[in-house]
Amino acid sequence: MVWAVQFLDAVVEGEVAALPEDMQAKLFRIIDMIEQFGLVAMREPYVKHLEKSLWEMRMKGRDGIARAIYITVSGKRAVVVRVFRKKTQKTPRSELQLALRRAEKVK
Repeated sequence: MVWAVQFLDAVVEGEVAALPEDMQAKLFRIIDMIEQFGLVAMREPYVKHLEKSLWEMRMKGRDGIARAIYITVSGKRAVVVRVFRKKTQKTPRSELQLALRRAEKVK
């Protein structure tokens, strides 16, 4: 295993559980690819840098699109801090701010 991906807490796990099944499957597929190949090998359309320390895993399903915002920490570890369904093309500022506040708990 090259990388480890984990969820910040039970709240984030609940956000994952609230996603439709096809989006959950795509999220876990991306996580498996990260753990197998490492984040260095990952590119769009799977992951994308947002701002500062925030990155996103990108999922598309029958019911729309969703994002899992994560940060990287030492020891080849990624921590998912926010999961949500997107309704607009641009990631809402409120979602980024929430992710940054949650990311502070990790550091």
